[in-house]
Amino acid sequence: MPHVIRSVEPDSLAMELGLRPGDKLIKLNDENVLDVIDYQYLVSGDHLRVQFERDGEIQEVECEKDEWEELGVQFEDSLLTTHLCANRCIFCFVDQMRPGCRESLYVKDDDWRMSLMMGNFVTLTNVPDRELDRIIRRHASPLYISVHATDPQLRAAMLRNKNGGKIMEQLRKLKAAGIEYHLQVVLVPGCNDGEQLERTIEDCASLMPAALSLAIVPVGLTGFREGLTPLRVPTQDEADDILRLIRRYQKRFYKQHGTRFVFASDELYVLAGQPVPKAESYEGFPQIENGVGKFALLRQDLEYALEDARFPEKPRELLLACGVSAAPELEAMLNGYELPNVHVRVRGVPNLFFGGDVTVTGLLTGGCLREALQGEKADELILSDCMFRAGTHTFLDDSTAEQLAEALGIRIRISEDSGEGLIAALTGQGGELI
Repeated sequence: MPHVIRSVEPDSLAMELGLRPGDKLIKLNDENVLDVIDYQYLVSGDHLRVQFERDGEIQEVECEKDEWEELGVQFEDSLLTTHLCANRCIFCFVDQMRPGCRESLYVKDDDWRMSLMMGNFVTLTNVPDRELDRIIRRHASPLYISVHATDPQLRAAMLRNKNGGKIMEQLRKLKAAGIEYHLQVVLVPGCNDGEQLERTIEDCASLMPAALSLAIVPVGLTGFREGLTPLRVPTQDEADDILRLIRRYQKRFYKQHGTRFVFASDELYVLAGQPVPKAESYEGFPQIENGVGKFALLRQDLEYALEDARFPEKPRELLLACGVSAAPELEAMLNGYELPNVHVRVRGVPNLFFGGDVTVTGLLTGGCLREALQGEKADELILSDCMFRAGTHTFLDDSTAEQLAEALGIRIRISEDSGEGLIAALTGQGGELI
């Protein structure tokens, strides 16, 4: 499908080549351009041949260029139509969404291109052989891949997709082609734990060095599961057993390969009632966006930020609201440091919007905060920016920080979701004040 050029940047390579708005891109270097991955790959070299259509005629221009030099055009389409999920996973979070939310929250994507560009986890069940070959041709690496189980029958059953059983075949093919990937297991008690978890860890480890890391994350369950597969989160004893298993594998892999390879999410430590390991145990935090080592990184960043912190001359009485799972860790961290003139109370807020076992900070809504904090007094309420839609003050329930501040009668300071950002907000030196 031709891609229509909407605009040409001044002094760009495209302008030098004589491309104009309205031209239709046909091929780059004699290859069709299916999407943004093709486009970025094909324009990245030091030679470029552009075939395009203008006024019904096919024309061609070519040039030598600097490697990675941009062509300098914008297209009328995004070059990216989302690949939707072909699974019906027994633990799918979208299936557990509260009714009445904005439409975008119900979209089930499973797009390897978003995995490459944004770190989204994908299952590869909607990737046929020809598309897997394109991943290899385009050197799309690293990818983030949801394994869940390597037993073919079990994985197919968990994803409720017959293609689910092909995962090891796909991963081996990617490994042979030099494609690297990070892996994850969403752990469902009584399903892919125990011997199945051990098999999965062993199989994934056999894919090193292409397999860079493996995260074990407990299933997340909301209060909206009517008609869905009965599931539960791990008990404290089960979480403890899983952590002991992971530690055993970490020692073995570190001795054999120089990497711990398999890591538990922070939520598993919370469920087990255990402190998270130190920052150096996470080997550069390869799966920080998956909630693996977030507390450890926050603690490390807090310590660095405190070295250069400028504390206020007048006392600040602050309220810091977060998810129930993060509250004890945050409170322990902040109580462990001297914060002159900064008095902060940490409140873990129950998630009434999603219900169930949802305890993370990023899924709190304005309604949850309003219900839990009504009547609280403070100079400011500190909230992490992970609660808001990117670039906005809007919560998942479409209420806003401004509405919450008015309802509570407290000014809100939105903190960057990092240790440095938190210290800047606590001291009044940073964050966005509402």
